[in-house]
Amino acid sequence: MSGGFGEIAERLRRITVQVFSGRSGRGSGVIWGEDGKVLTNAHVLNGNRVEVELWSGQRFPASIQKVDSERDLAALRINAGGLLGASPGDSTALRAGELVIAVGSPYGFIGAVSTGVIHSVGPQPIGSARRWVASDVRLAPGNSGGPLANAKGEVIGLNTMIAGNLSLAIPSQAVARFLTRESTNPLLLGITTRPVPLGGGSGQIGFLILEMTPQSAADRASLLPGDLLVGAAGRPFGSLDDLEDAMDCTAGRPLEIEFRRGTTRQVRRVVAQMAVERVRAA
Repeated sequence: MSGGFGEIAERLRRITVQVFSGRSGRGSGVIWGEDGKVLTNAHVLNGNRVEVELWSGQRFPASIQKVDSERDLAALRINAGGLLGASPGDSTALRAGELVIAVGSPYGFIGAVSTGVIHSVGPQPIGSARRWVASDVRLAPGNSGGPLANAKGEVIGLNTMIAGNLSLAIPSQAVARFLTRESTNPLLLGITTRPVPLGGGSGQIGFLILEMTPQSAADRASLLPGDLLVGAAGRPFGSLDDLEDAMDCTAGRPLEIEFRRGTTRQVRRVVAQMAVERVRAA
């Protein structure tokens, strides 16, 4: 993207919207396509009546297209065309110390811009082992659902919460997964799991199989309740997102999953599939 910082910030302000839902729901959102698609946080929605206000001041009723409450994402659509949409970036390429820009409407200040640097990309000590983009940009109520962008103006996350002194955003990689799936159900192994820290200061986690659907992908691979999944495709799990990431990358090909059964470590090859139920963390 050409131009200086001011031009980049101005473009980000124009793709940022205000989202109104119910009597008390208010936050920000990002125009994700010129066809009227808008992304925001699921927690911004407070009822089925939603309105979106553009940078121009135009306000449109919005329909709720998809919601993933676990990942705190929601996709809306407004009846408007020819909109300026976001340029998504690659959150997997982020490095600590990179400049980032956040835009939103904290306390009703429309299009407020704040800047900071990336602190880390990965799980955070907030009771969730999911991957987050953590930065020191200043957020406040009303920023939720707004864009976090890199120095090129590419949106690399959706601002979601404040934890301690850090601002946390859902990575654009997770946003892309949410958008490309026909439903919010992930590719399935047919199991119910509970995340378990593996200890030793490694930051690694495992997924303990609690239940398994008969004739599911996991069942056909001879996995059992009580098995502890510890890695996939040769990489250990460090985040709740890692198992889904590994399954996404297989594109229907066999996936090698490493697990512990008692004191032994074993490997099974499994093909993930779409199904009605979801792999869920208990």
